[in-house]
Amino acid sequence: MGRTRTKTRKAKPLVTANTSEAAEPPSIPALLQKAQSLIVQCDYDMARMFVQRILEREPKSAEAREMLGVVLLETGEIDAARQTFTTLVPPHADAPSPPPPSAYLYLAQLSDEDPQAALGHYQAAVDLLLGQLKGKEKAADGAGSSDDEGEVKANVVRALIGMVEIWMDPSYDLCFDPAAEKTCEDLLNLALQTDPGNTEALQSLASVRLSQQRPDDAKQCLEQAWVSWKDLDPDSSNLPPIPSRLSLVKLFLELSLFTPALTVLQGVMAVDDQEVEAWYLEGWCFYLMAEQAKETGENVEELSWQELAQDARDCLDTCLVLHEGQDHPDTPMLDHVKELVGKLEEVGVKPSADEDGGDGEGGWEDVQDSDEDDDVEMS
Repeated sequence: MGRTRTKTRKAKPLVTANTSEAAEPPSIPALLQKAQSLIVQCDYDMARMFVQRILEREPKSAEAREMLGVVLLETGEIDAARQTFTTLVPPHADAPSPPPPSAYLYLAQLSDEDPQAALGHYQAAVDLLLGQLKGKEKAADGAGSSDDEGEVKANVVRALIGMVEIWMDPSYDLCFDPAAEKTCEDLLNLALQTDPGNTEALQSLASVRLSQQRPDDAKQCLEQAWVSWKDLDPDSSNLPPIPSRLSLVKLFLELSLFTPALTVLQGVMAVDDQEVEAWYLEGWCFYLMAEQAKETGENVEELSWQELAQDARDCLDTCLVLHEGQDHPDTPMLDHVKELVGKLEEVGVKPSADEDGGDGEGGWEDVQDSDEDDDVEMS
């Protein structure tokens, strides 16, 4: 029987229906959309590649240059980022008309060493954004605002608050200017006129009221800022960003409003229990509550000063672990945590893991009845 001959298939040519279309490069809008999505994903190296492809085809693309500036900023190339954003604003020859307000906002944040320059950039952004709002109001013609009007208003408020923070910063001479207080008032009034009830503006106003020794007015501002979202679910998209909520907690602590401070912190930790600053502020809150209970001889929130101090120690110890594990850059926070832990050690508060029986009581046996107990200052 003869060997069966292997059948061979004829190679079929690849079918390319419309080869010319397949060879066309991606459109600029498609590349911009891809670069933006990569930035959102924090994939900055890949985002830079897409941005560079755009700039090779359209060197004057303002949107691509802004994305490049963001990538450079996020990768720590500060000088290059500043130079890139500068190409987007006058008097640079390639600046678009009108320039993007966001470029001024970035430049303001990159002008830490020159407060006057930062104020100028913020003001330019505010002027452009307010112009956009007027245009949107005319376009709406009473039929309602556009989808992004809220974001424009929020950016106006952030820019105005940025200016207030510069005027109030003790590291600059501006805070000693006789016009500083009125300037801050005017800026915040404009912020609240632009976006009434804006929580960040109200918090900033509360900070100004505290600096003016007007605690009752500050409390009123904070309550107004908090009331609009305090009953929302922890995962609600209408909640302020976590940094804003943590700033609110700091103001609560300045006013000894411990219960709302803890409530806000619980909401933050429900979303992110690895947030270093939240653990620090919770520990600081319990510490201050323990101080108050110790000084008055009365329980605070139905807890003794010893129990509150133990809670403070537990939170601060967790903060130390997370701070080290995340290589957190906030050194002053770390120093304060260590200072507080040291003071708790002085009054006998040990880590929970070191306590006998794990009942939270063993660390106090040698201090509760001591005559020196009342002589030890916690603050």
